[in-house]
Amino acid sequence: MPARLKSQNVARENGEQNRAVAICQKAARIFHERGYEATSVSDIAEAIGITKAGLYYYIESKEELLFRIISHGLDWLDTEVIEPARALTDAEERLRWIIRHHGQGLCKGSRVIPLLTEEVSSLSNKHRQQIIGRKRRYLEFVRATLDELKTQGKLRQIDTTVAAFGLFGMLLWLPRWYQTGGRLSAVQTIEHLLNLYLNGTMRPQNQKINRSA
Repeated sequence: MPARLKSQNVARENGEQNRAVAICQKAARIFHERGYEATSVSDIAEAIGITKAGLYYYIESKEELLFRIISHGLDWLDTEVIEPARALTDAEERLRWIIRHHGQGLCKGSRVIPLLTEEVSSLSNKHRQQIIGRKRRYLEFVRATLDELKTQGKLRQIDTTVAAFGLFGMLLWLPRWYQTGGRLSAVQTIEHLLNLYLNGTMRPQNQKINRSA
């Protein structure tokens, strides 16, 4: 293939990919504002400024679009939070990384997409199981990190499953209340939450370690 033609094809593919991402972002906001069930494909097409037929060039169905939106959020989580965290051998450092980077991403990025994970019940069984599986693997990763800290005698006498779900509840509520441009920056807000969580789950450094707890 001539270099010029190859370059044109790459540019076209990149343009289509960018368009698909823009569609997902716009649709995510509409789903959030109106509700998934109350939003039609025509509503999305009109908001984006293309025909319904044009929208179907990028998506197979409204359900597939919702699946793609939620998957996009989980892809970000894998790339920016989970994969770098897996490379950290120290469990406490790993936990801090997870809280800081997941929390800051929720504050600084699109806060609509994380909220749409609540619409997982609207997905087909196949897509729903894929999303639930990815979320479960994240939970198990965090719980394993907490178990490691408990084995080291660094964790308070708490159940690590409860602690993992508690962390998710704290982080996933952020898009509902955090306001950009408020009194605290995203970094400051996450540092407060980080200290709050660690002080509640970790033993003080000067406390006697009881490994059987």
